[in-house]
Amino acid sequence: MLDDRVKRRLAAIMMADVAGYGRLMEANEEATLDRLHQHHREFLHPTISRFRGRIFKNTGDALLVEFSSAVEAAQCAVDIQRGMPPRNAGVPGDRHIRLRIGINLGDVIVDGDDLYGDDVNIASRLVSLAQPGGIACSAGIRHQVGSKLGIRFEDQGEKSLKNIAMPVQVYFVGLDQGPAGGNGQRPANGRPLNAPDRPSIAVLPFANMSGDPEQEYFSDGITEDIIIDLSKVSDLFVLSRNAVFRHKASDHSMEQVANDLGVAYLVHGSVRKSGAKVRITAQLIEGASGGHLWADR
Repeated sequence: MLDDRVKRRLAAIMMADVAGYGRLMEANEEATLDRLHQHHREFLHPTISRFRGRIFKNTGDALLVEFSSAVEAAQCAVDIQRGMPPRNAGVPGDRHIRLRIGINLGDVIVDGDDLYGDDVNIASRLVSLAQPGGIACSAGIRHQVGSKLGIRFEDQGEKSLKNIAMPVQVYFVGLDQGPAGGNGQRPANGRPLNAPDRPSIAVLPFANMSGDPEQEYFSDGITEDIIIDLSKVSDLFVLSRNAVFRHKASDHSMEQVANDLGVAYLVHGSVRKSGAKVRITAQLIEGASGGHLWADR
């Protein structure tokens, strides 16, 4: 039996984080925190209040908000994402604070100033599927909102989310003024409606499989060469060496690394050198799902 301060109720849950938060903090911790606090104070909190949201968590880059209405949660998320680009004006592109938002509708447990439950966890996982500057939502949100807000829903199919027993139907929310309908259509340029301007990619340090620690410099050099070559492609946003090498020997999942770096794709691989022979393997990974898109050696 729940005590008096613990309550269950149906709610719309909005969660958000900052894409590439670790990279931004590493580059300039004080400036990043100052700008983030300013965004919260001047824009995020007033917008949430306007739609009668209750903030349960606002620590670091994480934001957890409860709404009594799915429509108000969705409109709040859309207003936030539409309002952030002007606030980044005048700031170098690699210093932009870009949010990823996940919204879910379901049963929650309210314990004083804490909010938890399976449906809160689903909202958290939806955040990891959203593009920087984008919104991912569940079928419950999509069905409740319908055509009320005149926004477009892009059906992404069922997704298996970490530590969630059943697959979840996922939709991306288009931030244009197109009609809602969930037909999955894209604009004329062929890009998803909430995709970043350029595909973002990080080349993780290639593993030294030679069994000789002295060959570490060689595998690091291969990684650096790939970063330099990819950086010459103007249609790609490629993270710098300093940003990715802190993940060397990391035991985090590909999804976690992509989340931390704020990129859509990862390249990782290994180098084995024996005498004059060198074997290099490489894989292209989708950051949101951890799925393999390409591999070669």
